[in-house]
Amino acid sequence: MLITSMNKEAWGDTLIVVLAQDSAVETTTQKGDIVGIFDEAGAALGFNFFNVSQWLPALTGDGQVHLSEADVATLNQALEAAGFEGVLPVNEAPTLVIGKIVAIEAHPDADHLHITQVDLGNGNVRQIVCGAPNAALNETVVAALPGTMMPDGKIIWPGKLRGVDSYGMLCAARELAVPGAPAARGILLMPANIPAGTPYDPIIAAEVVAAAN
Repeated sequence: MLITSMNKEAWGDTLIVVLAQDSAVETTTQKGDIVGIFDEAGAALGFNFFNVSQWLPALTGDGQVHLSEADVATLNQALEAAGFEGVLPVNEAPTLVIGKIVAIEAHPDADHLHITQVDLGNGNVRQIVCGAPNAALNETVVAALPGTMMPDGKIIWPGKLRGVDSYGMLCAARELAVPGAPAARGILLMPANIPAGTPYDPIIAAEVVAAAN
């Protein structure tokens, strides 16, 4: 996966690249304007590109930024020129998508949690643990899959909740920074006619919240 972000106020002309979850043991290597972060086995976890405008002068953004295939190729060339391996992949599939809850059961070790099976389209069904009181069978939801950077900067990874595997997160409107999002607990329920696997559309989400207010 490839997660890229910028924050000019905090970091200046720097692009942060995340490739994998943090490791218990990490090492860093700087070569010129590029810092590589690696796990104990030497696999790349991410890179910091300082003065990134020297390679991508048109790149702008605050928060998560999305690179084109040409942008990724340029950064891989920069890595190789600096003496690193060019390992940045091209993201082809969205990670914030519409899902359909096709099965739900109580969590065996937490009264407020449920184990949902979520259809993400094309026969891809994944298990996601959810604590929202309005999670229910056949509901249409927004799923943040591993590799998603949320509006607050949190990155979603696969993990466990109270010992049960969870592949992502079902999102509340406030977690998606939808204008007018309610403060009450609960995931955002989207229109049932949106097919599973459809990329999340913030305009539709805003319309759903506005209609409920």
